[in-house]
Amino acid sequence: MFHTTWGEIRRARPDEAEVIRTLVRRAYAKWIISVGIEPKPMRADYVRALAEHEIWAIDGIHGCIALIELRPEPDHLLIVNVAVDPGHQGRGLGGRLLDFAEREARRRSIAELRLYTNIRMSENRALYAARGYSETHQEQRGEYTIVHMAKPIPAA
Repeated sequence: MFHTTWGEIRRARPDEAEVIRTLVRRAYAKWIISVGIEPKPMRADYVRALAEHEIWAIDGIHGCIALIELRPEPDHLLIVNVAVDPGHQGRGLGGRLLDFAEREARRRSIAELRLYTNIRMSENRALYAARGYSETHQEQRGEYTIVHMAKPIPAA
């Protein structure tokens, strides 16, 4: 576990799929209008995600308030999802989780972090760019236009 102001960053448990789904739906609800449909994380299967990926959570007084979903790949660590409960946004939790992903990549000797976001989520794209992520390409996935971004992680 890794210390944060709100508690520890801990691995989410398999029995937390519904809690995670609820958090993600709350966190992404603000994007429905600009994206035009529910963003992909709102429709994900979190039972499957907990089994196939690593989900790391931060708890508040009343349970899980933020998470990051990681998927290790042979040449990079993919950030599948970052979600912070709307009542806790703007307090640095997302940044702490992104810092955690960087530490994890370094710990695993993985030289690159990758993520993707919807092209219409300009606030997220700007935040990632400010943290050193560069756009690598765009891709159409059904009704979504996805922007892929990457950040090199230098060895410790």
